Amino acid sequence: MARYTESRMRHRVVILGGGFAGLYAAQSLGRTSTEITLVDKRNFHLFQPLLYQVATGALSPGDIASPLRFVLNGQRNTRVLMAEAGGLDAIRREVFLSDGTSIPYDTLIVATGATHHYFGHETWAQHAPGLKTIEDATEIRSRILSAFERAEMSTNSDERLALLTFVVVGGGATGVELAGALGEIAHDTLRKDFRGINPADARILLIEGADRLLPVWPPDLSRAAERALIRFGVRAHLNARVTNIDAEGVRFETAEGPMQIASRTVIWAAGVQASPWGKILAQAAGAPLDGAGRVLVSDDLSVPSHPEILVIGDLAHIDQDGQPVPGVAPAAMQQGRFAARLIEARLRNCTLAPFRYRNKGNLATIGRNRAVAELGRLHLSGYPAWLLWVFIHLLYIVEFESRLLIAIQWAYDYFTWNRGARLITGTGKMRPEE
Repeated sequence: MARYTESRMRHRVVILGGGFAGLYAAQSLGRTSTEITLVDKRNFHLFQPLLYQVATGALSPGDIASPLRFVLNGQRNTRVLMAEAGGLDAIRREVFLSDGTSIPYDTLIVATGATHHYFGHETWAQHAPGLKTIEDATEIRSRILSAFERAEMSTNSDERLALLTFVVVGGGATGVELAGALGEIAHDTLRKDFRGINPADARILLIEGADRLLPVWPPDLSRAAERALIRFGVRAHLNARVTNIDAEGVRFETAEGPMQIASRTVIWAAGVQASPWGKILAQAAGAPLDGAGRVLVSDDLSVPSHPEILVIGDLAHIDQDGQPVPGVAPAAMQQGRFAARLIEARLRNCTLAPFRYRNKGNLATIGRNRAVAELGRLHLSGYPAWLLWVFIHLLYIVEFESRLLIAIQWAYDYFTWNRGARLITGTGKMRPEE
């Protein structure tokens, strides 16, 4: 078996995953006396918080993706491999790639993230795509825009109603942002584009299993979010449990009884599960897992029986003050930086205080001039929260060029009420079987 080798004069760090956690770990180790190998099956870092804007035509994929080699090209101790890691020998300390090669390590950082969770109903995926990748976003964008195009051509009133009915499953931040963007598209962006239909007639439904939207947020911000969505024509079904999703639409249970909604565009935003590397670590390193397949790490983010293996980002489960650290970008960034500091401390034979997530706040946008923000005891909604959301998201974009392009695009769209990336790509089919 071929092996990638490094100089034994330096501590070898292998990082799996180029998301927020993995990239921030790599950048934080850039000036250390370590040899870093970052492995990702993609050649780019994706700014996932803005992925829904690609799905709704506000931004192009290239606006929120940065080539990993470009981002890290100034770090002489770092190399990037576009490859998929599929195995591990925790005793010999080697990672196996899908092409049969192996990479030795002294410290392994696993930051492979999470994927969609359909709670045992995997067949729903073909009818209700989730939003985790660029491909997901462009597929959803095509389905949304194709629905309006097909409604324009349809002469059947029932079919037209189904085409103009959009269902988002999951009332967390992603679901709320998607629903708000759909409302903005229907009421603002497309209002002058069609002759046979009125896009504002579109029905946008948001299904949530809890008794309020944004269930982990403060109740006052949940109410503010729901009020903002209502202004965009979004109707929320709370305390609802989805029982089936197929080519005809969605069935769900409510306190009033079962309901069925005919829809040709359903989007899944209801849950995530750990990447397959959770199971790999369980089998190869005895890592304990939670119910979602995430690794139950120690307070220094290491696998309990293998301190040289660190798990960070959405794949890691660590409790703080009786609650799991949330799987959000700021937590992943902090874990990446902590992993780098931990490695440096170990190389100096020093100890480091346990990881502690510092929650600087939560933000969710609901459309033009509308957002909610939780900043400790300070709760904001409406235009001030929206301005804060814009500033914070621009601040965390990796490349300056991308920040500038996004700022220009947002400014242009704001004043023209347009969405410049409204392209239908691929086959444009509403369902895989059609």
